[in-house]
Amino acid sequence: MPQDIVIQLARDALTAVLIIGTPVLAGSLLIGLAVSLFQATTQIQEATLAFVPKIIGVFLIIFILGPWLLENMLQYTGSLFENLHLYTFIR
Repeated sequence: MPQDIVIQLARDALTAVLIIGTPVLAGSLLIGLAVSLFQATTQIQEATLAFVPKIIGVFLIIFILGPWLLENMLQYTGSLFENLHLYTFIR
């Protein structure tokens, strides 16, 4: 397999991972920041207070953006299967 095809496959894979993972990670980061600010201002140091809102937020983000995330995953997988003949090397 030529190097340019391998580089293109890696680039497409990383792009797909970033597009799919960014909304969930960004939402978790923002929720964690808000909870941390709340804990710092009220001086409540409860471990579950930081964990439970993040889990609920991630589930909500996946629920809301799930169809869009699934469409991106299917598009990437479909392009892999459509171009499979370019990736195989039969002697």
